[in-house]
Amino acid sequence: MHLVKKTLGFYFLYVFIFQPIIAFPAHAQMTSTDNSKKSNDLVERMRRVENGLIPPFRIKGEKVEKWNIAERMKHYKVPGLSVAVINNGVVEWAKGYGEREAGTNLPVTTETLFQAASISKPVAATVALKMVEDKKLSLDEDVNNKLVSWKVPENEFTKEKKVTLRALLSHTAGTSVSGFPGYAATVKTLPTVVEILDGTPPANTKPVRVEAPIGKEMNYSGGGITIIQQLLTDVSKKSFPALANETVLNKVGMKNSTYEQPLPQRLQSQAAAAHNDKGEMITGRWHAYPEMAAAGLWTTPTDLARFAVELQQAYKGVNGKFLAPETVRQMFIEQIGGWGLGVGLSGKGEAARFTHGGSNEGYRCTLVTYKENGKGAVIMTNSDNGDALVNEVLRSIAAEYEWTDFLAPEKTVVKLYPKIFDAYTGKYQFGTAGQFSVSSENGKLFLRLGTEKKYELFAESETHFFVKEMPLLVSFVKDSTGRVTEMINIYNGQEYRLKKV
Repeated sequence: MHLVKKTLGFYFLYVFIFQPIIAFPAHAQMTSTDNSKKSNDLVERMRRVENGLIPPFRIKGEKVEKWNIAERMKHYKVPGLSVAVINNGVVEWAKGYGEREAGTNLPVTTETLFQAASISKPVAATVALKMVEDKKLSLDEDVNNKLVSWKVPENEFTKEKKVTLRALLSHTAGTSVSGFPGYAATVKTLPTVVEILDGTPPANTKPVRVEAPIGKEMNYSGGGITIIQQLLTDVSKKSFPALANETVLNKVGMKNSTYEQPLPQRLQSQAAAAHNDKGEMITGRWHAYPEMAAAGLWTTPTDLARFAVELQQAYKGVNGKFLAPETVRQMFIEQIGGWGLGVGLSGKGEAARFTHGGSNEGYRCTLVTYKENGKGAVIMTNSDNGDALVNEVLRSIAAEYEWTDFLAPEKTVVKLYPKIFDAYTGKYQFGTAGQFSVSSENGKLFLRLGTEKKYELFAESETHFFVKEMPLLVSFVKDSTGRVTEMINIYNGQEYRLKKV
Protein backbone atom coordinates (compact mmCIF):
# COMPACT_ATOMS: atom_id res chain seq x y z
CA MET A 1 0.00 0.00 0.00
CA HIS A 2 1.43 3.29 -1.08
CA LEU A 3 -0.53 6.39 -0.13
CA VAL A 4 2.22 8.99 -0.33
CA LYS A 5 4.84 9.14 -3.05
CA LYS A 6 8.04 10.91 -3.91
CA THR A 7 8.58 14.31 -5.48
CA LEU A 8 9.25 14.65 -9.18
CA GLY A 9 12.31 15.23 -11.39
CA PHE A 10 13.80 14.99 -14.97
CA TYR A 11 12.88 17.06 -18.01
CA PHE A 12 11.00 14.91 -20.51
CA LEU A 13 12.16 15.80 -24.05
CA TYR A 14 10.17 13.66 -26.41
CA VAL A 15 6.98 11.60 -26.36
CA PHE A 16 6.28 8.85 -28.86
CA ILE A 17 2.66 7.88 -29.48
CA PHE A 18 2.19 4.47 -31.07
CA GLN A 19 -0.61 2.62 -32.75
CA PRO A 20 -2.83 0.84 -30.26
CA ILE A 21 -3.92 -2.75 -29.98
CA ILE A 22 -7.64 -2.74 -30.78
CA ALA A 23 -9.80 -5.75 -29.92
CA PHE A 24 -13.48 -6.43 -30.51
CA PRO A 25 -15.60 -9.17 -28.90
CA ALA A 26 -15.02 -12.46 -30.68
CA HIS A 27 -18.74 -12.94 -31.37
CA ALA A 28 -19.18 -9.57 -33.13
CA GLN A 29 -20.18 -9.82 -36.80
CA MET A 30 -19.20 -6.61 -38.61
CA THR A 31 -19.20 -5.42 -42.20
CA SER A 32 -16.16 -3.49 -43.41
CA THR A 33 -18.16 -0.26 -42.95
CA ASP A 34 -19.09 -1.26 -39.39
CA ASN A 35 -15.49 -2.19 -38.68
CA SER A 36 -14.20 1.14 -40.00
CA LYS A 37 -16.77 3.10 -37.99
CA LYS A 38 -16.00 1.18 -34.79
CA SER A 39 -12.28 1.68 -35.35
CA ASN A 40 -12.75 5.42 -35.87
CA ASP A 41 -15.01 5.66 -32.83
CA LEU A 42 -12.41 3.88 -30.74
CA VAL A 43 -9.62 6.16 -31.95
CA GLU A 44 -11.73 9.16 -30.94
CA ARG A 45 -12.43 7.58 -27.58
CA MET A 46 -8.71 7.04 -27.02
CA ARG A 47 -7.99 10.66 -27.93
CA ARG A 48 -10.53 11.81 -25.35
CA VAL A 49 -8.81 9.66 -22.73
CA GLU A 50 -5.41 11.05 -23.71
CA ASN A 51 -6.65 14.63 -23.46
CA GLY A 52 -8.97 14.30 -20.46
CA LEU A 53 -6.62 14.00 -17.50
CA ILE A 54 -8.00 15.79 -14.43
CA PRO A 55 -7.12 16.25 -10.75
CA PRO A 56 -8.72 13.98 -8.13
CA PHE A 57 -11.08 16.64 -6.82
CA ARG A 58 -12.93 19.65 -8.20
CA ILE A 59 -12.56 22.63 -5.89
CA LYS A 60 -15.72 24.73 -5.68
CA GLY A 61 -15.13 28.10 -7.27
CA GLU A 62 -12.09 26.92 -9.23
CA LYS A 63 -12.04 26.03 -12.94
CA VAL A 64 -11.37 22.36 -13.69
CA GLU A 65 -8.29 22.14 -15.88
CA LYS A 66 -7.82 19.24 -18.29
CA TRP A 67 -4.43 17.99 -19.45
CA ASN A 68 -3.11 15.52 -22.02
CA ILE A 69 -0.83 12.59 -21.38
CA ALA A 70 2.21 14.13 -23.08
CA GLU A 71 1.91 17.28 -20.95
CA ARG A 72 1.59 15.34 -17.73
CA MET A 73 4.47 13.00 -18.53
CA LYS A 74 6.58 16.11 -19.05
CA HIS A 75 5.18 17.71 -15.87
CA TYR A 76 5.88 14.66 -13.71
CA LYS A 77 9.08 13.77 -15.54
CA VAL A 78 7.89 10.21 -16.24
CA PRO A 79 9.82 8.71 -19.20
CA GLY A 80 7.47 5.85 -20.07
CA LEU A 81 3.81 4.90 -19.67
CA SER A 82 1.78 1.92 -20.84
CA VAL A 83 -2.01 1.50 -20.68
CA ALA A 84 -4.55 -1.27 -21.32
CA VAL A 85 -8.31 -0.67 -21.12
CA ILE A 86 -10.93 -3.38 -20.53
CA ASN A 87 -14.47 -2.80 -21.80
CA ASN A 88 -17.36 -5.19 -22.36
CA GLY A 89 -15.21 -8.03 -21.07
CA VAL A 90 -12.35 -7.67 -23.56
CA VAL A 91 -9.07 -5.78 -23.76
CA GLU A 92 -10.48 -3.02 -25.96
CA TRP A 93 -7.23 -1.16 -26.53
CA ALA A 94 -3.67 -0.87 -25.30
CA LYS A 95 -1.01 1.70 -26.04
CA GLY A 96 2.52 2.71 -25.09
CA TYR A 97 3.81 6.26 -24.60
CA GLY A 98 7.27 7.71 -24.21
CA GLU A 99 10.60 5.99 -23.73
CA ARG A 100 11.82 2.76 -22.17
CA GLU A 101 14.91 4.65 -21.02
CA ALA A 102 15.08 8.43 -20.67
CA GLY A 103 16.91 10.19 -23.50
CA THR A 104 17.31 7.11 -25.72
CA ASN A 105 14.33 7.40 -28.11
CA LEU A 106 13.63 3.70 -27.43
CA PRO A 107 9.82 3.62 -27.58
CA VAL A 108 7.46 2.07 -25.07
CA THR A 109 5.20 -0.35 -26.95
CA THR A 110 2.43 -2.65 -25.80
CA GLU A 111 5.04 -5.42 -25.44
CA THR A 112 7.43 -3.41 -23.25
CA LEU A 113 7.97 -5.13 -19.89
CA PHE A 114 7.52 -3.29 -16.60
CA GLN A 115 7.93 -4.49 -13.05
CA ALA A 116 4.45 -5.15 -11.68
CA ALA A 117 5.74 -4.69 -8.12
CA SER A 118 2.92 -5.60 -5.71
CA ILE A 119 0.55 -6.49 -8.55
CA SER A 120 2.69 -9.64 -8.47
CA LYS A 121 0.63 -10.62 -5.42
CA PRO A 122 -2.81 -11.22 -6.99
CA VAL A 123 -1.22 -13.25 -9.79
CA ALA A 124 0.72 -15.29 -7.21
CA ALA A 125 -2.50 -15.69 -5.23
CA THR A 126 -4.11 -17.46 -8.18
CA VAL A 127 -1.15 -19.84 -8.33
CA ALA A 128 -1.80 -20.72 -4.68
CA LEU A 129 -5.56 -21.03 -5.21
CA LYS A 130 -4.99 -23.40 -8.12
CA MET A 131 -3.06 -25.65 -5.75
CA VAL A 132 -6.00 -25.42 -3.35
CA GLU A 133 -8.33 -26.48 -6.16
CA ASP A 134 -6.02 -29.41 -6.88
CA LYS A 135 -6.20 -30.34 -3.17
CA LYS A 136 -2.46 -29.94 -2.70
CA LEU A 137 -3.07 -27.17 -0.19
CA SER A 138 -5.86 -26.06 2.11
CA LEU A 139 -6.84 -22.47 2.82
CA ASP A 140 -7.34 -23.09 6.52
CA GLU A 141 -4.59 -25.56 7.43
CA ASP A 142 -1.52 -24.57 9.45
CA VAL A 143 1.05 -23.77 6.74
CA ASN A 144 3.78 -25.35 8.88
CA ASN A 145 2.21 -28.73 8.11
CA LYS A 146 3.31 -28.35 4.47
CA LEU A 147 6.37 -26.10 4.73
CA VAL A 148 9.58 -28.12 4.47
CA SER A 149 12.56 -25.82 3.89
CA TRP A 150 11.47 -23.31 6.55
CA LYS A 151 8.86 -23.08 9.29
CA VAL A 152 6.94 -20.12 10.71
CA PRO A 153 8.60 -19.64 14.14
CA GLU A 154 6.21 -20.22 17.04
CA ASN A 155 5.60 -17.42 19.51
CA GLU A 156 2.88 -15.98 21.73
CA PHE A 157 0.74 -15.02 18.72
CA THR A 158 0.73 -18.53 17.22
CA LYS A 159 -0.36 -20.31 20.42
CA GLU A 160 -4.10 -19.80 19.95
CA LYS A 161 -4.24 -19.56 16.15
CA LYS A 162 -1.94 -20.86 13.47
CA VAL A 163 -0.83 -19.14 10.29
CA THR A 164 -2.96 -20.29 7.35
CA LEU A 165 -2.89 -19.68 3.62
CA ARG A 166 -6.16 -17.72 3.94
CA ALA A 167 -4.62 -15.42 6.54
CA LEU A 168 -1.47 -14.88 4.48
CA LEU A 169 -3.41 -14.11 1.28
CA SER A 170 -5.65 -11.59 3.09
CA HIS A 171 -2.82 -9.96 5.08
CA THR A 172 -4.43 -11.01 8.37
CA ALA A 173 -1.66 -13.35 9.59
CA GLY A 174 0.04 -10.61 11.61
CA THR A 175 3.28 -11.13 9.70
CA SER A 176 6.01 -8.49 9.48
CA VAL A 177 7.90 -6.81 6.61
CA SER A 178 5.45 -4.76 4.58
CA GLY A 179 7.61 -4.43 1.46
CA PHE A 180 11.00 -4.98 -0.11
CA PRO A 181 13.60 -2.54 -1.54
CA GLY A 182 15.02 -5.08 -3.97
CA TYR A 183 18.68 -5.63 -4.82
CA ALA A 184 20.76 -3.34 -7.02
CA ALA A 185 22.80 -4.66 -9.93
CA THR A 186 25.95 -4.19 -7.83
CA VAL A 187 24.78 -6.99 -5.49
CA LYS A 188 26.60 -10.08 -6.71
CA THR A 189 24.64 -12.71 -4.78
CA LEU A 190 20.89 -12.62 -4.22
CA PRO A 191 19.55 -14.14 -1.01
CA THR A 192 17.54 -17.34 -1.02
CA VAL A 193 13.93 -17.18 0.07
CA VAL A 194 14.86 -18.86 3.36
CA GLU A 195 17.51 -16.18 3.98
CA ILE A 196 14.89 -13.51 3.26
CA LEU A 197 12.41 -15.11 5.65
CA ASP A 198 15.05 -15.28 8.39
CA GLY A 199 16.54 -11.89 7.61
CA THR A 200 20.07 -13.28 7.34
CA PRO A 201 22.75 -11.92 4.95
CA PRO A 202 22.69 -11.18 2.11
CA ALA A 203 18.99 -10.38 2.75
CA ASN A 204 18.42 -6.64 3.28
CA THR A 205 15.17 -6.85 5.26
CA LYS A 206 14.26 -7.97 8.77
CA PRO A 207 13.09 -11.50 9.57
CA VAL A 208 9.50 -12.35 8.68
CA ARG A 209 7.75 -13.11 11.94
CA VAL A 210 4.22 -13.10 13.35
CA GLU A 211 4.08 -9.82 15.25
CA ALA A 212 0.33 -9.34 15.78
CA PRO A 213 -2.71 -11.49 16.62
CA ILE A 214 -3.71 -13.75 13.74
CA GLY A 215 -7.06 -13.07 12.10
CA LYS A 216 -7.80 -9.86 14.02
CA GLU A 217 -6.86 -7.08 11.59
CA MET A 218 -5.32 -6.40 8.21
CA ASN A 219 -1.55 -5.79 8.31
CA TYR A 220 -0.21 -5.48 4.76
CA SER A 221 2.74 -7.88 4.56
CA GLY A 222 4.95 -8.72 1.61
CA GLY A 223 6.73 -10.98 4.08
CA GLY A 224 3.57 -13.07 4.39
CA ILE A 225 3.34 -13.46 0.62
CA THR A 226 6.98 -14.58 0.61
CA ILE A 227 6.01 -17.36 3.05
CA ILE A 228 3.47 -18.41 0.41
CA GLN A 229 6.23 -18.47 -2.22
CA GLN A 230 8.24 -20.88 -0.09
CA LEU A 231 5.13 -22.97 0.63
CA LEU A 232 4.33 -23.32 -3.08
CA THR A 233 7.85 -24.35 -4.03
CA ASP A 234 8.09 -26.83 -1.14
CA VAL A 235 4.81 -28.51 -2.07
CA SER A 236 5.22 -28.45 -5.87
CA LYS A 237 8.96 -29.16 -5.84
CA LYS A 238 9.25 -26.66 -8.69
CA SER A 239 10.79 -23.22 -8.95
CA PHE A 240 8.26 -20.45 -8.45
CA PRO A 241 8.65 -19.04 -12.02
CA ALA A 242 8.13 -22.51 -13.51
CA LEU A 243 5.09 -23.17 -11.32
CA ALA A 244 3.54 -19.77 -12.19
CA ASN A 245 4.13 -20.37 -15.90
CA GLU A 246 2.50 -23.78 -15.75
CA THR A 247 -0.55 -22.88 -13.67
CA VAL A 248 -1.39 -19.31 -14.70
CA LEU A 249 0.79 -17.34 -17.13
CA ASN A 250 0.82 -19.81 -20.01
CA LYS A 251 -2.86 -20.72 -19.59
CA VAL A 252 -4.01 -17.11 -19.68
CA GLY A 253 -1.79 -16.22 -22.63
CA MET A 254 0.46 -13.86 -20.68
CA LYS A 255 3.20 -14.27 -23.26
CA ASN A 256 5.16 -11.21 -22.11
CA SER A 257 5.29 -12.11 -18.43
CA THR A 258 7.78 -13.86 -16.17
CA TYR A 259 8.63 -14.18 -12.50
CA GLU A 260 12.28 -14.94 -13.31
CA GLN A 261 14.69 -12.91 -11.15
CA PRO A 262 17.04 -11.43 -12.15
CA LEU A 263 15.42 -10.71 -15.52
CA PRO A 264 16.97 -13.08 -18.09
CA GLN A 265 19.31 -11.58 -20.69
CA ARG A 266 16.96 -12.60 -23.52
CA LEU A 267 14.27 -10.24 -22.20
CA GLN A 268 16.33 -7.25 -21.12
CA SER A 269 16.08 -5.36 -24.40
CA GLN A 270 12.29 -5.56 -24.09
CA ALA A 271 12.17 -4.02 -20.59
CA ALA A 272 11.59 -0.44 -19.47
CA ALA A 273 14.38 0.81 -17.21
CA ALA A 274 13.59 2.16 -13.74
CA HIS A 275 13.94 5.89 -13.02
CA ASN A 276 14.23 7.76 -9.73
CA ASP A 277 12.37 10.89 -8.66
CA LYS A 278 14.86 13.09 -10.52
CA GLY A 279 14.16 11.31 -13.79
CA GLU A 280 17.52 9.53 -13.78
CA MET A 281 17.84 5.87 -14.62
CA ILE A 282 18.84 3.94 -11.50
CA THR A 283 22.20 2.16 -11.36
CA GLY A 284 22.00 -1.15 -13.20
CA ARG A 285 18.69 -0.19 -14.89
CA TRP A 286 16.49 -1.90 -12.26
CA HIS A 287 16.54 -3.83 -8.99
CA ALA A 288 16.10 -7.58 -8.70
CA TYR A 289 13.41 -9.04 -6.44
CA PRO A 290 13.93 -12.63 -5.31
CA GLU A 291 10.70 -12.05 -3.34
CA MET A 292 9.02 -13.05 -6.59
CA ALA A 293 5.47 -13.71 -5.39
CA ALA A 294 5.35 -10.39 -3.56
CA ALA A 295 7.18 -8.13 -6.01
CA GLY A 296 8.97 -9.99 -8.81
CA LEU A 297 6.62 -10.18 -11.80
CA TRP A 298 7.76 -8.61 -15.08
CA THR A 299 4.76 -8.04 -17.34
CA THR A 300 2.74 -5.66 -19.51
CA PRO A 301 -0.63 -3.94 -18.98
CA THR A 302 -2.06 -6.07 -21.79
CA ASP A 303 -1.04 -9.31 -20.07
CA LEU A 304 -2.40 -8.14 -16.70
CA ALA A 305 -5.62 -7.08 -18.42
CA ARG A 306 -5.94 -10.56 -19.94
CA PHE A 307 -5.48 -11.98 -16.43
CA ALA A 308 -8.14 -9.63 -15.03
CA VAL A 309 -10.63 -10.53 -17.78
CA GLU A 310 -10.22 -14.22 -16.92
CA LEU A 311 -11.12 -13.45 -13.30
CA GLN A 312 -14.11 -11.35 -14.41
CA GLN A 313 -15.40 -14.16 -16.60
CA ALA A 314 -14.92 -16.82 -13.94
CA TYR A 315 -16.66 -14.66 -11.34
CA LYS A 316 -19.70 -14.52 -13.64
CA GLY A 317 -19.72 -18.31 -13.94
CA VAL A 318 -17.71 -18.95 -17.08
CA ASN A 319 -15.35 -21.89 -16.69
CA GLY A 320 -12.04 -20.19 -17.30
CA LYS A 321 -8.56 -21.24 -18.27
CA PHE A 322 -7.10 -21.71 -14.81
CA LEU A 323 -9.53 -21.22 -11.88
CA ALA A 324 -13.09 -22.46 -11.35
CA PRO A 325 -15.85 -19.87 -10.79
CA GLU A 326 -16.39 -20.93 -7.17
CA THR A 327 -12.69 -20.38 -6.43
CA VAL A 328 -12.70 -16.89 -7.93
CA ARG A 329 -15.87 -15.98 -6.02
CA GLN A 330 -14.16 -17.06 -2.81
CA MET A 331 -11.17 -14.94 -3.80
CA PHE A 332 -13.49 -11.92 -3.92
CA ILE A 333 -15.09 -12.43 -0.49
CA GLU A 334 -13.91 -9.71 1.88
CA GLN A 335 -11.96 -11.06 4.83
CA ILE A 336 -10.90 -8.06 6.97
CA GLY A 337 -10.15 -4.44 6.11
CA GLY A 338 -11.21 -4.44 2.47
CA TRP A 339 -9.10 -7.40 1.37
CA GLY A 340 -10.06 -10.63 -0.31
CA LEU A 341 -7.61 -13.43 -1.08
CA GLY A 342 -4.75 -11.60 -2.79
CA VAL A 343 -6.75 -8.58 -3.97
CA GLY A 344 -8.07 -5.35 -2.56
CA LEU A 345 -11.86 -4.99 -2.69
CA SER A 346 -13.87 -1.78 -2.87
CA GLY A 347 -17.16 -0.41 -4.14
CA LYS A 348 -20.62 -1.92 -3.90
CA GLY A 349 -23.13 -3.35 -6.36
CA GLU A 350 -22.20 -2.64 -9.96
CA ALA A 351 -19.26 -0.56 -8.70
CA ALA A 352 -17.72 -3.52 -6.84
CA ARG A 353 -14.16 -4.00 -8.02
CA PHE A 354 -10.91 -5.79 -7.30
CA THR A 355 -7.74 -3.76 -7.30
CA HIS A 356 -4.04 -3.72 -6.54
CA GLY A 357 -1.31 -1.12 -6.80
CA GLY A 358 2.41 -1.61 -7.24
CA SER A 359 5.52 0.29 -6.17
CA ASN A 360 9.04 -1.04 -6.79
CA GLU A 361 12.20 1.02 -7.06
CA GLY A 362 11.62 3.11 -10.20
CA TYR A 363 8.18 1.69 -11.11
CA ARG A 364 4.60 2.62 -10.21
CA CYS A 365 1.47 0.87 -11.51
CA THR A 366 -2.16 0.02 -10.79
CA LEU A 367 -4.84 -2.50 -11.71
CA VAL A 368 -8.52 -1.62 -11.28
CA THR A 369 -11.13 -4.10 -12.50
CA TYR A 370 -14.89 -4.29 -11.98
CA LYS A 371 -16.37 -7.64 -11.03
CA GLU A 372 -19.75 -7.26 -12.74
CA ASN A 373 -19.67 -4.92 -15.73
CA GLY A 374 -16.62 -6.06 -17.72
CA LYS A 375 -14.69 -2.79 -17.28
CA GLY A 376 -11.22 -2.03 -15.97
CA ALA A 377 -7.75 -0.74 -16.70
CA VAL A 378 -4.08 -1.43 -16.07
CA ILE A 379 -1.55 1.42 -16.08
CA MET A 380 2.22 1.03 -15.65
CA THR A 381 5.11 3.55 -15.50
CA ASN A 382 8.90 3.36 -15.20
CA SER A 383 9.29 6.15 -12.67
CA ASP A 384 9.17 6.81 -8.93
CA ASN A 385 7.00 9.77 -9.94
CA GLY A 386 4.38 7.63 -11.66
CA ASP A 387 1.61 7.51 -9.05
CA ALA A 388 0.03 10.91 -9.66
CA LEU A 389 0.15 10.36 -13.43
CA VAL A 390 -1.32 6.86 -13.10
CA ASN A 391 -4.26 8.23 -11.13
CA GLU A 392 -4.86 11.05 -13.59
CA VAL A 393 -4.96 8.60 -16.50
CA LEU A 394 -7.23 6.32 -14.48
CA ARG A 395 -9.67 9.16 -13.84
CA SER A 396 -9.70 10.06 -17.54
CA ILE A 397 -10.50 6.45 -18.45
CA ALA A 398 -13.19 6.41 -15.75
CA ALA A 399 -14.82 9.55 -17.15
CA GLU A 400 -14.79 8.26 -20.73
CA TYR A 401 -16.07 4.80 -19.82
CA GLU A 402 -18.59 6.08 -17.23
CA TRP A 403 -17.14 4.60 -14.07
CA THR A 404 -19.48 6.80 -12.06
CA ASP A 405 -17.83 6.06 -8.72
CA PHE A 406 -14.50 7.39 -10.04
CA LEU A 407 -15.76 10.82 -11.10
CA ALA A 408 -13.88 13.67 -9.43
CA PRO A 409 -16.14 14.95 -6.62
CA GLU A 410 -16.53 18.63 -5.84
CA LYS A 411 -14.94 19.83 -2.61
CA THR A 412 -15.45 22.99 -0.63
CA VAL A 413 -12.39 24.15 1.30
CA VAL A 414 -13.23 25.62 4.71
CA LYS A 415 -11.00 27.76 6.89
CA LEU A 416 -10.17 26.36 10.34
CA TYR A 417 -8.58 28.02 13.33
CA PRO A 418 -5.01 26.60 13.31
CA LYS A 419 -5.22 25.74 17.02
CA ILE A 420 -7.61 22.93 16.04
CA PHE A 421 -4.74 21.19 14.25
CA ASP A 422 -2.85 20.58 17.51
CA ALA A 423 -5.10 17.62 18.34
CA TYR A 424 -4.28 15.93 15.05
CA THR A 425 -0.49 16.26 15.09
CA GLY A 426 1.56 13.17 15.90
CA LYS A 427 2.27 9.71 14.53
CA TYR A 428 -0.23 7.14 13.29
CA GLN A 429 0.60 3.44 12.97
CA PHE A 430 -0.56 1.38 9.98
CA GLY A 431 -0.38 -2.12 11.43
CA THR A 432 3.14 -3.45 11.00
CA ALA A 433 3.60 -1.57 7.70
CA GLY A 434 4.86 1.76 9.00
CA GLN A 435 3.97 5.15 10.40
CA PHE A 436 2.38 8.29 9.04
CA SER A 437 3.01 11.64 10.68
CA VAL A 438 0.75 14.68 10.82
CA SER A 439 2.27 18.10 11.48
CA SER A 440 1.02 21.68 11.76
CA GLU A 441 3.21 24.32 10.13
CA ASN A 442 2.48 28.01 9.59
CA GLY A 443 -1.23 27.50 10.07
CA LYS A 444 -1.44 24.52 7.69
CA LEU A 445 -1.83 20.77 8.29
CA PHE A 446 0.45 18.24 6.55
CA LEU A 447 0.59 14.46 6.12
CA ARG A 448 3.80 12.51 5.54
CA LEU A 449 4.73 8.83 5.21
CA GLY A 450 8.17 8.16 6.66
CA THR A 451 10.66 10.61 5.18
CA GLU A 452 8.82 11.09 1.88
CA LYS A 453 7.22 14.28 0.60
CA LYS A 454 4.65 15.90 2.84
CA TYR A 455 1.20 16.74 1.48
CA GLU A 456 -1.04 19.55 2.66
CA LEU A 457 -4.40 18.49 4.07
CA PHE A 458 -7.26 20.76 3.01
CA ALA A 459 -10.24 20.92 5.36
CA GLU A 460 -13.81 20.10 4.36
CA SER A 461 -14.90 20.23 8.00
CA GLU A 462 -13.28 20.19 11.41
CA THR A 463 -12.46 16.46 11.10
CA HIS A 464 -12.51 15.71 7.36
CA PHE A 465 -9.70 16.61 4.95
CA PHE A 466 -8.43 15.79 1.47
CA VAL A 467 -5.18 15.96 -0.53
CA LYS A 468 -5.36 17.87 -3.81
CA GLU A 469 -2.63 15.88 -5.59
CA MET A 470 -4.09 12.40 -5.14
CA PRO A 471 -7.42 10.64 -4.49
CA LEU A 472 -6.86 10.59 -0.72
CA LEU A 473 -9.45 11.47 1.92
CA VAL A 474 -8.34 11.81 5.54
CA SER A 475 -10.55 11.95 8.63
CA PHE A 476 -9.76 11.97 12.34
CA VAL A 477 -11.71 9.98 14.94
CA LYS A 478 -12.16 11.29 18.48
CA ASP A 479 -13.23 9.48 21.62
CA SER A 480 -15.82 10.75 24.12
CA THR A 481 -13.24 13.03 25.73
CA GLY A 482 -12.37 14.67 22.41
CA ARG A 483 -8.99 12.97 22.17
CA VAL A 484 -7.96 11.87 18.66
CA THR A 485 -7.49 8.09 18.62
CA GLU A 486 -7.47 7.17 14.95
CA MET A 487 -6.95 8.46 11.43
CA ILE A 488 -8.95 6.98 8.54
CA ASN A 489 -7.42 7.19 5.06
CA ILE A 490 -9.54 6.42 2.02
CA TYR A 491 -7.37 6.01 -1.09
CA ASN A 492 -9.10 5.34 -4.44
CA GLY A 493 -12.14 4.15 -2.49
CA GLN A 494 -10.29 1.71 -0.23
CA GLU A 495 -10.24 2.37 3.51
CA TYR A 496 -7.20 2.11 5.79
CA ARG A 497 -7.40 2.73 9.54
CA LEU A 498 -4.35 3.98 11.45
CA LYS A 499 -4.10 4.18 15.22
CA LYS A 500 -2.57 7.25 16.85
CA VAL A 501 0.52 6.38 18.88
